[in-house]
Amino acid sequence: SSNLECVICHDTETGLMVSLDCGHKYHQTCVKHALKVKSCCPICGYIVGVPKADILEGATMTHSYLDDALPGYEGYDTIKIKYHVPDGIQGPNHPNPGHVYTGTYRTGYLPNCTEGIEVFQLLRKAFDAGLIFTVGTSLTTGVPNTVVWNDIHHKTDFTGTYGYPDPGYLTRVKEDLKAKGVY
Repeated sequence: SSNLECVICHDTETGLMVSLDCGHKYHQTCVKHALKVKSCCPICGYIVGVPKADILEGATMTHSYLDDALPGYEGYDTIKIKYHVPDGIQGPNHPNPGHVYTGTYRTGYLPNCTEGIEVFQLLRKAFDAGLIFTVGTSLTTGVPNTVVWNDIHHKTDFTGTYGYPDPGYLTRVKEDLKAKGVY
């Protein structure tokens, strides 16, 4: 329809308008280019297509419960998540296909409250889809061809910089997950 404005180019006159699954409309040529940059709706972030997963062979995610409460979540026990990704060979979505990558052991902590359980379930979905880790260069050590976090924040300590208290953490990690198409 000629009265619809494409939010990418702001033109109301030219080009075929298409609608994404979320309902937002764009010029076909504009949205095609935008989706090459990032596979989501430019307005609402709805994931278009299947997220590219980095399934790392032999990776595991286990959890247990600790009696200790995280700071800010007194009265709740703690969900301890353990990830293990063994060394492996890089696949087609990795920086150096065919080369070896170094695996990792990581631990994360969540409060065992309603929202913490929800985040845990979403992290499980993300892990199963291969979205928690990728292969890249470690920001901490500078070592290339190693397993690194894939932009989904984790609390890896009870307290301090990478721990609690952090009242906005559970909301932020749900936003990280939503950006990856997990909700």
